[in-house]
Amino acid sequence: MNEWNSPPPAFRIVNARVVTPEAVLPDAAVEIEGGIIRAVSRSAAGVSSRPAVDARGRLLVPGFIDIHSDVIENAIQPRPGGRFPVDVALHELDKQLVACGVTTIYHCLCFLPSDENPPFRTAEMAHFLIGQIHELRGGFQARTRIHARYEITNTEAVETVEDLIGHGRIDFFSLMDHTPGQGQFREIEHFRAYYAKARGLTEDHIERVIARRLEASARLSWLGIERLAAACRARGIRMASHDDDSEAKIEAVSRLGVSLSEFPVNREAAQAARSRGLMVSLGSPNVLRGASLTGNLSAREALRAGLGDILCSDYAPMSLLHAALKLHGEGILDLPSAVRLISLNPARAAGIDGLTGSIEEGKAADLVLVDDGRRVPAVVRTYVGGREVFRAADPADPGGQR
Repeated sequence: MNEWNSPPPAFRIVNARVVTPEAVLPDAAVEIEGGIIRAVSRSAAGVSSRPAVDARGRLLVPGFIDIHSDVIENAIQPRPGGRFPVDVALHELDKQLVACGVTTIYHCLCFLPSDENPPFRTAEMAHFLIGQIHELRGGFQARTRIHARYEITNTEAVETVEDLIGHGRIDFFSLMDHTPGQGQFREIEHFRAYYAKARGLTEDHIERVIARRLEASARLSWLGIERLAAACRARGIRMASHDDDSEAKIEAVSRLGVSLSEFPVNREAAQAARSRGLMVSLGSPNVLRGASLTGNLSAREALRAGLGDILCSDYAPMSLLHAALKLHGEGILDLPSAVRLISLNPARAAGIDGLTGSIEEGKAADLVLVDDGRRVPAVVRTYVGGREVFRAADPADPGGQR
């Protein structure tokens, strides 16, 4: 029988430092049955005699939930022209994700005008990849979902995106505006430099893109945007706004039902989001590197000021664990608060916190065992729905059960 068709095993994890939403329980135990957390105990005493995994005093944290990751693009085409078969790339990426502790992934797929960017960010490619992910998702180890990123000036894609929403093909939705002169690209020279380096566009091509985006922005109608927002609200799909740069923009998107501000570019926008009750997501690479790649708001400074709820990997899944532990190690957040940034808070933003996101009775056993005693902390084991989907080589623990 295929392992995925058989019931998940019943077992317990003992001798762990269990990170719950509010505390760290030393020398605790977690009992798992049917893929669900059945009990969380402050000691192994009183817990059933099921087979046990000895955590050896390591951290046991909820599985990481990454609601914004563009890494799918690099997995399929790591170099210009070097494209791999989509099914192979997605399955290999899935293995990398669980090795990084990511148990729920929202792959970002962008709906941008086809004449502006590489093929991975066109509406046609996004539609194709959404179909591929749905077709293959039964074989993935991580919970795999779709985050559709819609460029608001791409009016020709409204019907395509609306159809995908209506047929349940999208799990999360965000609005983007990359018009030069605002948002992420307040300085048009910054837009030129970024698209030349990151997108490989020629100078002439960049100037055509700038002219087209400025023209499209000038004649932008919100009717299409409102249609997509209404479709999301009707299906209970959570919505985000990307690269917000002002109180006015936060006010505009909040009227649509947006509940998350992704990567606000300055403190004004982050504060406006907080005052209107929106959650705020920041980049874990920003935390780990100590600065934004594009010179925008520092994630560490935002978190020090209480202006951040979620960390997203953006383009580097491995950064989630290290960013959270860095925030704790530098005294910016206590450990439960740092872990919530990559687990419970993104689960709440996506509306899946009833299923996963924390180590609590009744929730899915999506768990990550972390050896934080090394110079560089490491994921030792990852569980999704009570199944072990990753185990690192560990000379000190060859069997794992006692």
